[in-house]
Amino acid sequence: MKNRSTFKALRVEEVNGNYTTSIKDMPFEPLNKGEVLIKVDYSSLNYKDALSTIGNKGVTKNYPHTPGIDAAGIVESSESELFKAGESVIVTSYELGMNHPGGFAEFIKVPESWIVSMPEKMTATQAMKYGTAGFTAALSVYRLLKNGQKPEMGPVVVSGALGGVGSIACQLLNKLGFKVTAANYELADVSEIRRIGAHSQIDRNVSDDNSNRPMLKTQWAGAIDVVGGNTLTTLLKGCNPLGSVTTCGNIGSGDLNMTVYPFILRGVSLLGIDSQNCPMKIRQIVWDLLADDWSLEFDSDLIKEATLESLKTYIELMLDKKSKGRVIVKL
Repeated sequence: MKNRSTFKALRVEEVNGNYTTSIKDMPFEPLNKGEVLIKVDYSSLNYKDALSTIGNKGVTKNYPHTPGIDAAGIVESSESELFKAGESVIVTSYELGMNHPGGFAEFIKVPESWIVSMPEKMTATQAMKYGTAGFTAALSVYRLLKNGQKPEMGPVVVSGALGGVGSIACQLLNKLGFKVTAANYELADVSEIRRIGAHSQIDRNVSDDNSNRPMLKTQWAGAIDVVGGNTLTTLLKGCNPLGSVTTCGNIGSGDLNMTVYPFILRGVSLLGIDSQNCPMKIRQIVWDLLADDWSLEFDSDLIKEATLESLKTYIELMLDKKSKGRVIVKL
């Protein structure tokens, strides 16, 4: 940073109700007590980032704005007693990239309370291959295990299995010895299902039941749901006794229309996953697991690398629902 007064960032600007993206030179701002300046090596593209670029006020309230809810890099300077210059760190969630300038920039300034120390066995590139999506998937698996879910109990269903969270959840469960059933809107090519570690698959005819029955025959031992709405209801109604179902998304709906019977007659557990405000102690545990016992070898075909200059193309693909796998951004 020596002799530099500005850094490059992808900025979203609003002009007469229209939103445009461009790369701008941004000035450095002084650090307040407890703040850290991080030189970003890698970020990653998430659906929230794409929504932020088109003015979704549910994600970002005020513009101009720099998206990027993920970042990994090196501490450049610090007014924190917890982090010193030269340390490798990860920042995901909280308000980063939503209502605070995000990781699509060469530098970010964040509070110390948002920062995770980079695990020894992990690099910035690896961290962003996981990103928020991978952390959410791992947190879902972590909660399942803590609630007593075991491979011998039977198969675990993962909805939205070909998406960012779902595909990593499938791989983690498979690595831990679970039989995994992929649930997607439509049946996928068998090679795609095998690639993410799933052993079988179901489509919306099974995972999106519209019979309105209060209970369904038991078909799976547990589930990780990223869709919400009727899909979540179906997974709960068809779960084995004492099974656990996690929920982390609402792309299908934020409503949950069902009876209490799966909970009081089968002892099914519904576990909420809040990756954005997860306590730092658990956040560090999960990242350490991803760096070590839960580490994954990502299929190179599922990882694309972008720059700030090429990122717009990947954003458009994501908004058109044509993207597959993960996009990491090299700063």
